[in-house]
Amino acid sequence: MEENIKTPLIELKDIYKIYTMGDEEVRANDGINLKIYSGEFVAIVGKSGSGKSTLMNIIGALDVPTDGTYMLGGEDVGEMSDNELAEIRNMMIGFIFQQYNLLPKLTIFENVELPLLYSGMDRLRRRERVMESLGRVGLTEKEKNYPNQLSGGQQQRVSIARALAGNPSLILADEPTGALDSKTGREVLDFLKKLNDEGNTIIIITHDNSIALEAKRVVRIHDGKINFDGDVKDYAAII
Repeated sequence: MEENIKTPLIELKDIYKIYTMGDEEVRANDGINLKIYSGEFVAIVGKSGSGKSTLMNIIGALDVPTDGTYMLGGEDVGEMSDNELAEIRNMMIGFIFQQYNLLPKLTIFENVELPLLYSGMDRLRRRERVMESLGRVGLTEKEKNYPNQLSGGQQQRVSIARALAGNPSLILADEPTGALDSKTGREVLDFLKKLNDEGNTIIIITHDNSIALEAKRVVRIHDGKINFDGDVKDYAAII
């Protein structure tokens, strides 16, 4: 049988992130090897202090490893300058945060438009892209509102629209339901599933196994190491 030669969207090779705290060496990531392919829906799960947030920051090009190689879309992230990293974050990765990270003095339209401004997209294309993204999350009629005029669930949907606006290769969601009630959190998870069904690559970072079970593949981190990586059904059988 031929070996699968498809290039991973994400490939982490022997990733270490080591901090020195006084006389103690902390291995937040301790030899991580991971491949994620386009179109996957992956949950990275672990308790507080497990190293999952450190791993998220490395995947999101927000931090660099102490040692190891991170390939994103076939490109070596470790070889990139700060400006190139910023461009990667803006063009290839859509971030969804637990606390939404919307700017209160900007309208909903302006919040979604912001990453497109940084990319240098022209005004007409920006408007088309923003309204398309707001339409995908069902909030076109809220374009002139401000974040404080929306519910928590609506604000999270705005942050999803902002993540989608740049047509990224990867959507990275950090505890996306953490600030929401269970009903609204369910709606957000269902929407992320819908995006994955449409072909978007989704990675959710969570401490909550019930959220991890919504993905198709689970990667569990413990003490900086991966101690499970497999199908969600196999994960459900061991927790």
